[in-house]
Amino acid sequence: MGEEQFCAKKRLRGMPPVRLIVVSFAVVILIGAVLLTLPIASRSGLPTGFIDSLFTATSATCVTGLVVFDTWTHWNLLGQIIILLLIQVGGLGVITFTTGFSILVRRKIGLRDLQLATENTSGDTINIKHLIRIILFFTFFCEMTGAVLLTFRFVPQFGAKGIWIAAFTAISAYCNAGFDILGFLMKDGNLIPYVGDPLVSLTVGGLIVIGGLGFVVISDIYNAKLLPRIHKKKPTHLHFHSALVLIMTTILIVSGTVLFLACEYDNTLAGMDFGTKLNASLFQSISARTAGFCTVDIAKEHDFTKIITVVLMFIGASPAGTGGGIKTTTFIVLLATVVSVMRGNEETTLFKRRIDQSTVYRALSILSVAATVVITTAGIILTADPDVTGIDALFEATSGFGTVGLTAGVTSTLSWISKLTVTLTMFIGRVGPVSLGLALTLHKGHRCAGTILPEGKIIVG
Repeated sequence: MGEEQFCAKKRLRGMPPVRLIVVSFAVVILIGAVLLTLPIASRSGLPTGFIDSLFTATSATCVTGLVVFDTWTHWNLLGQIIILLLIQVGGLGVITFTTGFSILVRRKIGLRDLQLATENTSGDTINIKHLIRIILFFTFFCEMTGAVLLTFRFVPQFGAKGIWIAAFTAISAYCNAGFDILGFLMKDGNLIPYVGDPLVSLTVGGLIVIGGLGFVVISDIYNAKLLPRIHKKKPTHLHFHSALVLIMTTILIVSGTVLFLACEYDNTLAGMDFGTKLNASLFQSISARTAGFCTVDIAKEHDFTKIITVVLMFIGASPAGTGGGIKTTTFIVLLATVVSVMRGNEETTLFKRRIDQSTVYRALSILSVAATVVITTAGIILTADPDVTGIDALFEATSGFGTVGLTAGVTSTLSWISKLTVTLTMFIGRVGPVSLGLALTLHKGHRCAGTILPEGKIIVG
């Protein structure tokens, strides 16, 4: 037995970091699914089917927000706590969470632990300890601040229960999860009753944006802008990646707000004053990129609005953040590549910077795999659930891959085949298509140094 344990430990240590991260997410999901099947997790006191529990656990761990049951009416307090823990662990990343607390309790961190944390946060191995400290402290600070702000609305409205609702909503928002426990207010729950409430919508929207920026960007803003001011020194420039993320995030939020306002002005926004319409449009633009909260009825939106939302969901948040999608930086690299090719340039350039070819290849790979996953998922939904329209199937598939959680009201009606397909899609979207591919294909081997392959000439375009 001792020898078997030693061999298992040795195999675990020999596992590539990217594969271990993917496996860790899968293990957390399975544990969560088993716990959610227990009768003590549901309000009815009856066990929940494994497929539905697996779907919910995956949606929570992958911070998506798609649900087959209303979180408040189906799950009791224990079930909600399990879901919230899955959201927190999934939002931070399993490796980040465990490595971070090891650092906080001063446990010695080995080189392999640092490699895992670096892979999980897209950080620098040299500064990974500093980065994880910032991630943990900043995460809990933001969630606590958001919860306190939301108690000013929920506690007067719901009493002591409002404290739990505020904490749940704040954590779900920062982790870009989109889960809510407001189902007792109306059938579909979510934040529709607060469409005209800036305190709720702006607090939740702010948490979504901050969580979706990415931990590397947050660390850079702190080190380059905030820390120097604290020490009364001159702030330094942000890294190119951070500046690019902030620019793209702003562009996407503003353009999404304008488009949503224009398309839904006399539809889902009808009957509201202009300030409420603008507030709702801003919130939907923010939420559409990864969060899954909504202040309007998605099912009643125009098809063109749904297409715009699909595009925003597909792009998603930024690298090393709590959101999904192909990421903002992937999108801008692809755009820059197209522009460079159209101008006859052999290299991709962006803001007078040359983008490495390996980055371009990775972006193209992500786009190709992501599009394949979304189209395949939509196709399976249309085949297994013929009552679902094409746009709603595409919407559901993109929402799953982008770990967004917005739905046109079809999630709870899906067949078990579609549920399992969307479950896998959410998992791929959270760990990343390239990371999953590497985890499945990496093997130990030695490439012959100096080997040069013959060139294969292909005519394209």
